Amino acid sequence: MKKIFLSILLVLLSVAMGSAQEFRVDTMRVSRVDSTLLGRNVLSVLGSGVSVNQTPAMRSALDRYVQNNASKKLTGYRIRVYFENGQNARARSEAIARSVSNAYPGIGVYRTFESPNFKVMVGDFRTKDEALKVYQSLKASYPTALLLKDTINYPR
Repeated sequence: MKKIFLSILLVLLSVAMGSAQEFRVDTMRVSRVDSTLLGRNVLSVLGSGVSVNQTPAMRSALDRYVQNNASKKLTGYRIRVYFENGQNARARSEAIARSVSNAYPGIGVYRTFESPNFKVMVGDFRTKDEALKVYQSLKASYPTALLLKDTINYPR
């Protein structure tokens, strides 16, 4: 009787451990996909071989969740490409903001004035890894670019 009980217990433990490992793999997959979702619908990155069956109520709930959180701010990273207070700083910051916006149309560009400096910040990156990819390409055109931790907008 004890042997049967122990063997059943071992089988249940191995099934539970297998389920936990599968869950962790799924969680890791979601976190890898998560960094690519900036500005895109979550369901659009699943690929052509995946079909998602959901009720209209579920789709509506997801859309409401995104809309309700759109005004929230998160801690993330931005790249400062311009920071100056000279006589031509305003015009120069406008020109840089336009050029970065044209070169990177999917990434937010923020031009601000904090007396006496004009700043141009790029992006709403949730992870440093995401920000570093764009930072490397911006560094060629803007050698004074700087990666900074900042409050970012909620991804849409």
